[in-house]
Amino acid sequence: MTETAARAFDHLVLPAASLDTARDRLTALGFTVAPTGVHPFGTQNCCIYFADGTFLEPLAVGDATQRDAAIADGNVFVKRDNDFRAAQGDDGFSAIVFGSRDAAADHAGYVADHLSAGEMLSFSRPFVDTSGKEDTASFRLAFAVAPSLPARFFFACERMNAPAVDRSALERHENGATRLLGVTVVSGDPAATAAEIAQIAGAEADSEGDSHQVSLPNGCIDILDRKTYAGRFGIDPAIDGAGFVLVSVGVDDVKAVKALLPMRGISSRLVGGGLLVPAAPGQGAAFFFEETE
Repeated sequence: MTETAARAFDHLVLPAASLDTARDRLTALGFTVAPTGVHPFGTQNCCIYFADGTFLEPLAVGDATQRDAAIADGNVFVKRDNDFRAAQGDDGFSAIVFGSRDAAADHAGYVADHLSAGEMLSFSRPFVDTSGKEDTASFRLAFAVAPSLPARFFFACERMNAPAVDRSALERHENGATRLLGVTVVSGDPAATAAEIAQIAGAEADSEGDSHQVSLPNGCIDILDRKTYAGRFGIDPAIDGAGFVLVSVGVDDVKAVKALLPMRGISSRLVGGGLLVPAAPGQGAAFFFEETE
C-alpha cells in the first residue's frame, strides 16, 4: 500500500464444512460461539468475539444456489472462498482481515500497487446477541492477494454500521480467551511473503534469523519456512504448500486451558510458554494459547 499507517487485525476467516462441526469443536475448546449469522450471498458464520474487538469467523456455505449466483455476479468474497475450498478442502484458514476506516481508499491503493483481488463488496446482515436482540451490521470490503499465497486472500473491512446490541456475553470465554495475538504463515520464501503481507497491511517487515515478522498495532504475523515452523512447534504444517497455519490467542491462564482440554477429549501440549492444539475439523488451523498480561 502507498500509505504507511499499519492496519490492525480485524478478524480471521476459517472455512468449515459444517457450522455444527465448527461450533462443537470451538465450544469444546472453551470458546463462546455466537449465534449463526447469515450473509445475503449464500455463506453463513458462527463467530468467536474477543474483548479487544477482534474475532474469528468460521464460515460455511448455507445456500449453494445463492453462492453460485453471487459468484456469477462477481462477488469476490464468495469466489475466493469457493476457490479455497476447491483447492484446499472445506476446512482451513483462508483470509486475514484488517480493519479499515476507508475501504474505498484501500481498494484504490491495492489497485495502484497491483495487489487487488477484485472489486469491492458492500453488504449488510442481521446480528443477534445472546439475549436474542437483533440489529443490522453493515460492511464494506476491499480485497488483496499476495502473489506467493495465491490460494489465500486478505481484505480491509470497514464497519459501516455497528449493531446496537450487547456483545459482552459473547466476549467471555470459558478458556479465558481475551484477544487475537497473531497468525503464523508458512512459505517457501518467507522474506518475499513477509514483504508482500507488509505491503498489504501498510506495515514494515522485520527479520531475525529464519523468522520474518510483520508487526501490526494489535498483533503480529510470523512468516516461517516449513522446517523452521516444525522446529518451533514440533508439528508439520497441516497444509500443502504455502499458507496460513496457526492462530495465536491470548488467554488469562495457560494452565487452566491445559486442564480444561483433556476433559473435552482434546489433545494439547506445552511449547515454550504456550499451549498448542493441532488443527482438527471445524477448527481451521492449529491454535496456540498464550498468556497475556
